[in-house]
Amino acid sequence: RRYLEKSGVLDTLTKVLVALYEEPEKPNSALDFLKHHLGASAPDNPEIEALRLEVAEMKEKYEAVLEENKKLKTKVKVY
Repeated sequence: RRYLEKSGVLDTLTKVLVALYEEPEKPNSALDFLKHHLGASAPDNPEIEALRLEVAEMKEKYEAVLEENKKLKTKVKVY
């Protein structure tokens, strides 16, 4: 277990399983999903992780702007 923790295997497996769990449209083959994501995984670069966080934040802001736009369009229709 310690070896797997030190080598990052447990962390990588956890991330891939969480990604599968959070996938909105579940793949036909969970095993193929795991193979694809494990084969493509590389050690995370801090800059890449920062960019992923930024993308997530931007998606949230985008959704908020869409909602605000929708409300404003409704208000404009009233006038």
